[in-house]
Amino acid sequence: MNQANLDAEYLRQWIGKQEIIEETISAGPLRRMRATLDCEPETIIDGEVIPPLWHWAYFLSPVRASELGRDGHAALGDFMPPVPLPRRMWAGGKITINDAIRVGETARRESTVRDVQLKQGRTGKLCFVEVEHSFFVGKDLRFSEIHNIVYRDVKQPGEDEILPPVSPSDAQWTREVIPDSILLFRYSALTFNGHRIHYDLDFCRDHEGYPGLVFHGPLTATLLLQLAGEHNPGKIPEEYEFRAYSPLFDNAPFTLNGKMDGPVAELWASNADGRLAMKATVRFAY
Repeated sequence: MNQANLDAEYLRQWIGKQEIIEETISAGPLRRMRATLDCEPETIIDGEVIPPLWHWAYFLSPVRASELGRDGHAALGDFMPPVPLPRRMWAGGKITINDAIRVGETARRESTVRDVQLKQGRTGKLCFVEVEHSFFVGKDLRFSEIHNIVYRDVKQPGEDEILPPVSPSDAQWTREVIPDSILLFRYSALTFNGHRIHYDLDFCRDHEGYPGLVFHGPLTATLLLQLAGEHNPGKIPEEYEFRAYSPLFDNAPFTLNGKMDGPVAELWASNADGRLAMKATVRFAY
């Protein structure tokens, strides 16, 4: 693509754009998320808590098929700015939790584009879009989160491979994940995510230069938080922050890792070569 088409002032006109979605929280998505994460999809009653990050199975925008872009995402230019760079990924996020939402409640997500920034990376121009989501039940703010989304050009022929940092080696807990296309498909379906990098191998290789299907960044973040929770039974997360360093793919196993530092769990996902894919921290309430 022609990166000269990037117009910072034009794209910054989207700052302040808002979107509101209201939904009565039902048991179905929660049961399906449990099954997707290999948990028992047991009977669910009203009042059951939606665990942190599992809310991504709710508040979904039902975009018509004719309104999707080439990559399967909703075409840009409505709520999200029309960034003319073909590859988009979650660069990271942060969630601050006051309380959970629960099955049976009617909740509201208020979303706002907070910032749009162009930056020069080692492989070309990047565009970072920051979106804030606030979740209410009535006037009660239950939690809020920041999504940092990065847009970049496709990998160019002859472009040098930039290796991510080597992962820490002092994990107290480690779990191996063997990804497969079924898991990626089920998570995409559960979150109504049409992004083709997660299920269309030809698109990944031929259009975006990836060696395999891309493992969802939000799913990696969810699995890391799940690992921390398993090793801190009964503790409630009040703040969780994660940053992506490099993509994971369905063609190689990876590890989830963590350790405690006081009330904070330090977490990271490592690819098959021992390099950093994602780093995260979770602070528990006491």
